[in-house]
Amino acid sequence: MQNLLKKSNNQILTQTISELSVKDTNAVLYDWSIWAREKQRIPTEHWDTWLVNAGRGFGKTRTGAETVRIWKDHNPIIHLVAPTASDARDVMVEGESGILAISPPDDRPKYTPSIRRLTWKNGAIAILFSADEPDRLRGPQCYKAWADELAAWRYPDAWDQLQFGLRLGNHPQVVVTTTPRPTPIIKELISFDTTHLTCGSTYENQDNLSANFIRAIENRYEGTRLGRQEIYAEILDDVEGALWKSTLIDKTRVKEAPEMVRKIVAVDPAVSSNKDSDETGIIVCGLGIDGRGYLLDDYSGVFTPNQWAMRVIAAYHKHKCDRVIAEKNQGGDMIENTIRTIDPNISYKGITARDGKRTRAEPIAALYEQERVSHVGVLPQLENQMTTWDPKSSLKSPDRIDGMVHGLTELMIGTFEECFTV
Repeated sequence: MQNLLKKSNNQILTQTISELSVKDTNAVLYDWSIWAREKQRIPTEHWDTWLVNAGRGFGKTRTGAETVRIWKDHNPIIHLVAPTASDARDVMVEGESGILAISPPDDRPKYTPSIRRLTWKNGAIAILFSADEPDRLRGPQCYKAWADELAAWRYPDAWDQLQFGLRLGNHPQVVVTTTPRPTPIIKELISFDTTHLTCGSTYENQDNLSANFIRAIENRYEGTRLGRQEIYAEILDDVEGALWKSTLIDKTRVKEAPEMVRKIVAVDPAVSSNKDSDETGIIVCGLGIDGRGYLLDDYSGVFTPNQWAMRVIAAYHKHKCDRVIAEKNQGGDMIENTIRTIDPNISYKGITARDGKRTRAEPIAALYEQERVSHVGVLPQLENQMTTWDPKSSLKSPDRIDGMVHGLTELMIGTFEECFTV
């Protein structure tokens, strides 16, 4: 039976499982050597970093979780690091392909959220960390580590601190599972001879993905530059004609912002809220006491009006901003009304854009060229949009860019007279 299963595809395996006893069923269901595709298996050659650089739906999370399950039999301390604390919990541990879901009932670890820890019956532990808090990684040691969505980590220092702690045992290793972006860390890892690089597209896992998902990504991304990145996992360089270059953004990047003179939340609302809608750009900007502009955070995404209004208000209070500004070309007074329905005390200013996106964006691009704007940490989705948007050829609205432009114009240009009416 075992030989037959190993020679069979997943469809036959699924049909066969129904004929097995409970014990044999569990043995098959949780035997990763049966279900894993070749690219999901731990590389046999020597490596320090296994970089699984793959498209959405490839099975990256399952690969990372199964690798941890294999490692825990011989490595008593493993670190799990995700972009945020909620990502570590919701994806790496409790997600559909997370550690709890892929572990057999008789060897499922105990999860203790209060101390961010998984504990197996053999005594092995996995400790959860957020890349948003690099200092928490300063000091703790481990034998192995799983770093999820490294290209989306906001603070590069988190990767450095993880490396410093990866020092126990004869051969410390880290598996990195990420959708690609041309960040300095990703480019550096690929260049190292101690990195084993695994690349894969969404379609390699098509048998395990819903037809609706495949149809949706094809309709939205197939044949586009973003599709090359999100589906086929290509690491794309800056677009010729883009107003911003990644090298310039990296040059002025800072870990922490100075004291702020002003902080605002800039909003570019989407006109609809279905799955095919544009994003609502929500960018937190600040003007430092040094006279320079700072991008502090990015809350953008596809939301209903109530959802984006709640995110705007959360950003306003978290960063202690003094104003919300929003483009009201499409929504008019509805934008202010939506925000004030939730929090009537918000300081708000509506603006109406008169000129084209490029005309409004070029003065802000000039500020970057003069090295007068810094990003605090990494804002991967915004930066990806900035370095890939060609205003001459792109038809898609650059919503995050629009939010950034509104914010920095308010703070640094000093007036909207040339590009906006207030």
